[in-house]
Amino acid sequence: MIRYLTAGESHGPSLTVIMEGLPAGIKLEEKLMQQEMARRQQGVGRGGRMAIETDTVRVTSGVRFGETIGSPVTLVVENRDHANWLDRMAPFGESAGEAVTAVRPGHADLTGILKYDRQDARDILERASARETAARVAAGGVCKQLLSALGIQVRSHVVNLGGVESSLQGMTAFQAWRQPDPQTACLDEAASLAMKKRVEEAQSAGDTLGGVIEVFAAGLWPGLGTYAQGDRRLDARLAAAMVSVPAIKGVEFGEGFQYANLPGSKAHDEIFHADGKGFFRRTNHAGGLEGGMTNGEVLWLRLVMKPIPTLMQPLATVDVQTKAAVDACKERSDVCAVPAAAVVAEAMLAITLAQVISEQFGGDSFQDLKQNITAYKQRLEQRA
Repeated sequence: MIRYLTAGESHGPSLTVIMEGLPAGIKLEEKLMQQEMARRQQGVGRGGRMAIETDTVRVTSGVRFGETIGSPVTLVVENRDHANWLDRMAPFGESAGEAVTAVRPGHADLTGILKYDRQDARDILERASARETAARVAAGGVCKQLLSALGIQVRSHVVNLGGVESSLQGMTAFQAWRQPDPQTACLDEAASLAMKKRVEEAQSAGDTLGGVIEVFAAGLWPGLGTYAQGDRRLDARLAAAMVSVPAIKGVEFGEGFQYANLPGSKAHDEIFHADGKGFFRRTNHAGGLEGGMTNGEVLWLRLVMKPIPTLMQPLATVDVQTKAAVDACKERSDVCAVPAAAVVAEAMLAITLAQVISEQFGGDSFQDLKQNITAYKQRLEQRA
């Protein structure tokens, strides 16, 4: 079973992720891992932090000459900005910085202070920061290469940014796939231009923007996940993985909330059979999931990201020490991180799929895992 843990603070020395349970023999390309990190840093509306950091992954265990060896894999992402925070983010000594007490609405600040009995919101916001997702993207970069070796591809795009909608969404977008604009992660050129303008407007107003992301996985076979227990349903696990990402507030699969507007006769994917093709569907309203399991169609889910809670025109709040009404604190932040969140969503999809595949098919080596999957697929073909 593949497990992972991340550690590190936003302005600490580094972010670390330890991955356990990866089978030996997965071939890894360092270039592809670094590309994932670079993609997360791109996007319209990113703040000054991205001008400081050049995120790269350093592998410190579990990989030898481009192959996993079966032991835990440790990945480290250095925080270059830490050098500017030594007086406020050292493990020992006394802090030279002022305590953050003007807690931000929409962030973990206030609840974290109350829960953990802290006096300074920096103790909370440093870990609650979405900077932690750099470690997840590093782990996702490993899992994406595992999935690719099994013929599974993961991709994403932005379908709404600040209220500007793409004309290409759902399976229409998947079937008409082309390289998204790297600044917006949007497939629709006209919408992409409007999204950039919307971000400029928000930046001028000191505001922030959210949006909607679609994520796909192709090449999956029927039967990943199970209906036998609720916590093992693949849709349940994917939903949990996605809402674990900071600022993600909702997830839907396939038609999702649009099901409310469809009668049953239009909502479900009729099943057909053809010699040489086996069972298939001509539509994919379900998003590739039925009964908590993949059904062999493209896995398709959508998630919404709320606007970032750090605003340059701060919202009203209360100072936790004086109880006085004040403006919320201002941390250096992004105007919009929706394109970056799409990369994080890909990572979470890849990690979850890798976990489920390893649990169902086992194998301490990649070759064993692949042979087990091949045997399962052959059994399915006999029923086709």
